[in-house]
Amino acid sequence: MEYALVARWLVLYAALFALGLPLVARLLPRADGRGAGLAVPAALVTLSVPAYWVGRVTWGPTALAAGVATLLLASALAGLDVAALRQGRIRLAVDIDRGAATDAAAVFLLGFGVVVAIRAFDPAVLPIGGEKFLDFGLLKTLDRSTVLPPEDFWFANQPVKYYYGGHLTATLLSWLTATPPRFAYNLALAGFYAALVTAAFELAAAVGADRGLSRRVAGGFAAFFVGVASNLVTTGRLALSALPGSLDRTAAGYVAERTDYTVETVLAGAESFSYWSASRVIPGTINEFPLFSWLNGDLHAHMMGTPTLLLAAAVGYAYYRTPASSVRRRRALLFGVLPILAAWQAVVDTWSFPSILAVGWLAAAFAPADPWTLLPGGGRLRSLLPGDSDPAAAATARGDPPIATRTAAAELRRVGGALAVAAIGATIASVLAAPFLLGTATGGSERSIELLGPELRSGLGPLLLVHGAFLGGLMGSLLTRVRVARPWLLVGGVAAAVAVGLQIGFAALAVSVPLLLLAWIALRTSESVGYEAVLVVAGAGLVTLVELVYVNEQAGPGRMNTVFKTYIQVWVFFGTATGVALAGLWAGDGATDSGADRPDRAVEPDGGDAKASGAETTTTGSDIGGIPWRRVAVVGLVIALVASTSIYGVLAVGAHFSNAPADGPTLDATQFVRTDHPDQAAAIAWVDAREGQPTLLEAPGTATYPGGTDGRDRVMYSWNANPASSLTGVPTVAGWQHEVGYRGQRGYLDRVRDVDAMYTGNAATRAALLERYGVDYIWVGPGERARYGPVSFRTGGIEQVHQSGDVTIYAVDHNALSKE
Repeated sequence: MEYALVARWLVLYAALFALGLPLVARLLPRADGRGAGLAVPAALVTLSVPAYWVGRVTWGPTALAAGVATLLLASALAGLDVAALRQGRIRLAVDIDRGAATDAAAVFLLGFGVVVAIRAFDPAVLPIGGEKFLDFGLLKTLDRSTVLPPEDFWFANQPVKYYYGGHLTATLLSWLTATPPRFAYNLALAGFYAALVTAAFELAAAVGADRGLSRRVAGGFAAFFVGVASNLVTTGRLALSALPGSLDRTAAGYVAERTDYTVETVLAGAESFSYWSASRVIPGTINEFPLFSWLNGDLHAHMMGTPTLLLAAAVGYAYYRTPASSVRRRRALLFGVLPILAAWQAVVDTWSFPSILAVGWLAAAFAPADPWTLLPGGGRLRSLLPGDSDPAAAATARGDPPIATRTAAAELRRVGGALAVAAIGATIASVLAAPFLLGTATGGSERSIELLGPELRSGLGPLLLVHGAFLGGLMGSLLTRVRVARPWLLVGGVAAAVAVGLQIGFAALAVSVPLLLLAWIALRTSESVGYEAVLVVAGAGLVTLVELVYVNEQAGPGRMNTVFKTYIQVWVFFGTATGVALAGLWAGDGATDSGADRPDRAVEPDGGDAKASGAETTTTGSDIGGIPWRRVAVVGLVIALVASTSIYGVLAVGAHFSNAPADGPTLDATQFVRTDHPDQAAAIAWVDAREGQPTLLEAPGTATYPGGTDGRDRVMYSWNANPASSLTGVPTVAGWQHEVGYRGQRGYLDRVRDVDAMYTGNAATRAALLERYGVDYIWVGPGERARYGPVSFRTGGIEQVHQSGDVTIYAVDHNALSKE
């Protein structure tokens, strides 16, 4: 076990944490805790963005130095009193909450240590069951590259067509710690997880503190639901298997008809537990959650983008808390900080680029300040829209209860103003991200937004299995906060939505739409909800959106990839909001509304919060027969939600640690090559030792072959496809069939035919194609023999340079080839 490397990375993260503290303190000066738990994500973005831009000219030590220098300078400017420096004195210009910083550091250390332990028992970048060959290949090719974007290791001589920003950050961290990629893979994975759960802890803690809740309780619940909790599949299966008589099989059959499970899978007990099945619930989709993702161990974009997503949510929160009079600061947040984060997120995880922009829109829509005031002449533009002036603002100015007189026209004007502001932010972000969006992000395959038909939408049961825990906690919290004159109308409305949704094949009407509407109404009518409800609107909006449209692309049939990449964002939003919601429910009578983050309360210019007179105190209701039944129900709900979402983790992590590696724990992601594929290990090491990025010829990563398929049992997601290029970052001519999604069917298959010709064609054809693609080395191993039969290169200009096990490697002398 590489304990020295772990310690080295912890020292680096401690430095990033310290340098990020002044940045987030400037971002969230009014928030309880000053954003301490967001310090690492802020530091990583500040390090990575300048390195990325310099890397487009020269990638390597210069880009790394640019990132480090920018981070040091930004931290110094944010944290130090410039006037004092001029007098030769060093004094902090920001208030660092040491208690919050200590809590954040403890959460980060715990999260980092847990994933390091998990990965030490399963460190391998195995190709099966995930994207580890893709992720490790990106890490290796970035380590080899001299300019960005890096060369595509599965499509030689062309830049990569994939979002690689998270891998870029991991590469910078590996350089700063002098860590080889085979160890950096797992250490970076642990760091991204720790950054995610710490960010969730911090944002929920700050929002909860605004409502008079315990920081640690709100943050702790959020860290649990974001980083530890699972969906209800495992608990539901165990509950069904415990039913008496034949009821278990009947119920299991009902579930199997509506999900991707079989009756046997549903009824399999704990002894047959597999961590995998909980991520395949809604038919035709992937429904990952963070614990599954990190147990599975991909260093994938949708995971690495989550800390930045929460950092963007914190920017929205900062805007939400900013006084209306601080127009310059509000503009800086929505037109400066948020677009930079969104542009960087496009490089890290393009799927969540729109979500960051949507966070800005929601923050502008629900914040106290009128979004029209951000625009030059915005007041005049607003007056041109139909409807009276904002009655809520007028009511607040008079000292009347806010919101009560808001009209539909006023609501539309506020939403319209927020959309106008968001459009400007989106334009700025798109301009900043244009080199990536118009270059690397564009592929050869056609992409389009398609409407989702009823036959492809999610059923009620699967939606409840995936989102049920969040629905219970968030809906329970919102219902106790919203005061309605006729509660039976609310109940009747939800029941009607369920009935209509099931009738028309739109089950979201019974799950996400009521949650979205209730959170929206609560933000407009309740004194005791705050920014957590904005996160609920964001999550519920995404769930609803993917039931209406999907991105039609090559990366997965139908809407599989759309749901896959969106649901992890939903989990992060819902999990953070649930931390605040359950803390409020748990506190009961002790939770009061401070009014600090209510959008319709007056906020003093100096940053203080003007609490409206008569602020409500949330109560748990009267006792009946001396028993506080509401309190009992709340405690029961909280315990049930935590318990039901913990069973998966207990079984999955327990099974994970029960399989100790034969050679003991390690963080070496490629040790399995020497253990499981010793005949090819030496040849891969030989290729890996080559300098720069020579071009390697391997059999293509597809079984497609003229007249049928080749002799490999399985190609993609197996060892049989491109192990040398994937594990070294040395580009091959035609790698995994993933490239169809990036280059189009024709572009990929043209290369496949050329690779086949280089292995089987005549001397002239072979020489011409080797020259066209600049092939330096030819790999002949089991995969090539399974596709082509006996392969031999005994012509001029091609010389054997390595032989080990069942692999032969040839070098190509292009000068000699040209004489053939």
